[in-house]
Amino acid sequence: MYRKWVKIALIAVYLVIIAGAMVRMTGSGMGCPDWPKCFGYYIPPTDITELEWQPQRSFKKGQVIIKDETLQVAAKDFTTSETFSENNWNLYTKHDYATFNVWHTWIEYINRLFGALSGLAVLIMALFSFSQWKHSKRITLLSWLSVFLLGFQAWLGATVVYSVLSPIRITIHMVMALVILAVLLYLLYYSQPKLRTFSISIGYTNLLIFALLLTIVQVVLGTQVRQFVDEQVDIVGYQAKSLWLDNPDLYFYAHRSFSILIFLVNLALWFFNKKHSYGLKKINTVFFLVILEAATGIAMYYFDFPFLSQPLHLIIASLLFGYQFYVVLQAWKRHRPDFITRQV
Repeated sequence: MYRKWVKIALIAVYLVIIAGAMVRMTGSGMGCPDWPKCFGYYIPPTDITELEWQPQRSFKKGQVIIKDETLQVAAKDFTTSETFSENNWNLYTKHDYATFNVWHTWIEYINRLFGALSGLAVLIMALFSFSQWKHSKRITLLSWLSVFLLGFQAWLGATVVYSVLSPIRITIHMVMALVILAVLLYLLYYSQPKLRTFSISIGYTNLLIFALLLTIVQVVLGTQVRQFVDEQVDIVGYQAKSLWLDNPDLYFYAHRSFSILIFLVNLALWFFNKKHSYGLKKINTVFFLVILEAATGIAMYYFDFPFLSQPLHLIIASLLFGYQFYVVLQAWKRHRPDFITRQV
């Protein structure tokens, strides 16, 4: 039962990443300008009139309206009179973003719902981890660490909103998602009834770790390229996709150069896995994901960001990281040191 919930938690976290990728693609990060509610509601509004001041209307404490391009928060439960009274409202001060777009709001809201569901799945997994205490205290402790990490990730999400999508906080938010994936994959691997031991050299294992680190660096570079694209969208408009990367910055060239290195390293891993019959079947999937990731990147640059290419690029990168990390775990226990001098 424990491993079942680890798998559910892992799927739930990947669903959050998918939802987050859609938020990024559509520019919906500020769709809900407050946190954890959305405009002060558990279920967000569907029309701008719900966020406008109206006479003889009842408001609950904490509900938000947009007035004079500012967010106003109801200071208490009350019913409005015929005129607006500032005494009933507090100015929202965490930021000055006061725009409503129903699509952005609901895309961000769905992203938060997936986040809440993933938190529930991880919590249930942690509760079941007590069944593993006698067998492995490490599994139980790491399960509860994942609960803490997910809570920290939620707090990071709130700070991203409060900062009006600060690039550095978005990057940290993404890296933390990878950390959570790594912990869950570790739990999935080491909670197996019987671990399979692979005959793999230290040199090959080190190359696997190097490839994983390259992917992490590439993800960080990718978030910076995405930030540059967001800035260009604000300047030239959403429809002018051909201009988004017309004059890219240094991060773009670093990101593109890294993709070549990543391809070559993973090609070497695939080749040596075949040559020495290591039996790491997931290496085939890793190499396929590398090719697919490169293809989506090429499509975005040369074909002006085809529909869904941006979220697919991020989702594939997350899957690539997951598979690479799992293969590193498989390779960690090796028992043929004589291969050290024969490899790579």
